[in-house]
Amino acid sequence: MSTVLVIGATGRTGRHIVAGLRAAGVTVRAFVRTPDRADLPADVELVEGDLHDPAAVRRAAVGADAAFLLWPWFSSEGAAAVVAELPRRVVYLSTLNGGGFWGEIEDLLKDRDWTFVRPSGFAVNTLAWAEQIRSTGVVRLPYPEAARSLIHERDIASVAVLALLNDDHIGRTHEITGPEAITQADQLATIAELTGTPIRIEPLTDDAARQEMLDQGADPLLADSAVTYWSTLVHTPEPVTTTVPHLTGRPALPYASWAAEHADKFR
Repeated sequence: MSTVLVIGATGRTGRHIVAGLRAAGVTVRAFVRTPDRADLPADVELVEGDLHDPAAVRRAAVGADAAFLLWPWFSSEGAAAVVAELPRRVVYLSTLNGGGFWGEIEDLLKDRDWTFVRPSGFAVNTLAWAEQIRSTGVVRLPYPEAARSLIHERDIASVAVLALLNDDHIGRTHEITGPEAITQADQLATIAELTGTPIRIEPLTDDAARQEMLDQGADPLLADSAVTYWSTLVHTPEPVTTTVPHLTGRPALPYASWAAEHADKFR
């Protein structure tokens, strides 16, 4: 592997993927919308373009041996034309259950040398609480006792880099999680302890939670499925897999480690 195209290189996970590939001596080509704001190392090749533009993807993929694909929308519309322009070797960031639009994109990749990395909930998504914690000390959410096996973005990146560098991962699906299932209430308790900030939870009804997601621009079907999913996690927590330690040779990072690294953002 000499050149890898990274789609999503400026994101929270993508930056760690770029770092891992550079550490392995791979040439990294980042597909970015605004190169002047990418803030990536100088040796990373920047290719400007919009992911909705297959021609731009085609230009970015010329000469690349593999691609990391992150699809940032909650619909697979337009994905077929983009996938057609990618290198034959693709590592795709999917989701733990592989359903919905994620599964549709997986299907588009089945005639390629694919690897699907299916993470559980991202620990970094709990930064969505930061503004509420800083401004009011009250976090409004549905199902405080819903338990997720949140995964650190560095663990996602580590598995993705391994998959990009080693052909043994071709045709394999890696379901990856953090080392424990932790309730939303316990996630907030962890943040409160690390920051010294009292945090109170205000539970939301299903309707209120759906409306908040709609107000933030979520698709109605996504809002409905998300609230339904959270409700199931009260009595059936997200599974915990051992894939991260099996592949990387080290324990998966717990939520407390992630929260300690990001504590200043909640103060």
